[in-house]
Amino acid sequence: MTTQLDLAALLCSRLCHDMLSPVGALNNGLELLADEKDPAMRQRCIELLEQSARVSAHKLKFFRLAYGAAGGFGEHVPAEEPHELLTALTSADERVTLEWAVSEATLSKPAVKMLLNLAAMGLDSLVRGGTLSVGAERNDGATEIAIRAAGPRIAFDKTIGLALTGDLPAEELSGRTAPAHMIHLLTEAENGGVQYHHGDDALVLGAVLPDADGMIG
Repeated sequence: MTTQLDLAALLCSRLCHDMLSPVGALNNGLELLADEKDPAMRQRCIELLEQSARVSAHKLKFFRLAYGAAGGFGEHVPAEEPHELLTALTSADERVTLEWAVSEATLSKPAVKMLLNLAAMGLDSLVRGGTLSVGAERNDGATEIAIRAAGPRIAFDKTIGLALTGDLPAEELSGRTAPAHMIHLLTEAENGGVQYHHGDDALVLGAVLPDADGMIG
């Protein structure tokens, strides 16, 4: 059985892993800037530092909403918040296109957490680029979320799918599968449902979360 402490440790491991690259780039850039005398090269170093700083800030904002308590917001979060985060993350790869189809002005915190984590799984699967489509709407007392990642050679680790459905043994959980396990626990706590389908050229992930006073059987 995975305790809350175990899950927190695994999520911290995932966060540190994902932050290592942009923070490392900042450190390397500062070292190069300290030794570089050529004005053109110094300007290039500054541009790279600015880029790494933006990536770091976007990732931290993502983790705040996807993993954390999303302090600073009420029970609902403006839909523009996850939209801006996913726009920033997808723009870092010119091979990836984001299609946003969220009709709601606000989403509940659990729905935002679900949407961002599923979208991240879809984005990770686009190893050769493609289109990430993100949709969400409220319907019959529940929020329906649909993520579709389409492109050549979609990559999706089957252990992530098992963690998402709660079928991965606790002793096999890792930083890589911890977000999917967290989504599984969130789905159970909210009396919702989550599913996925992995094909050669597309990965589809869907979730349904009832309103606070509702329940999905």
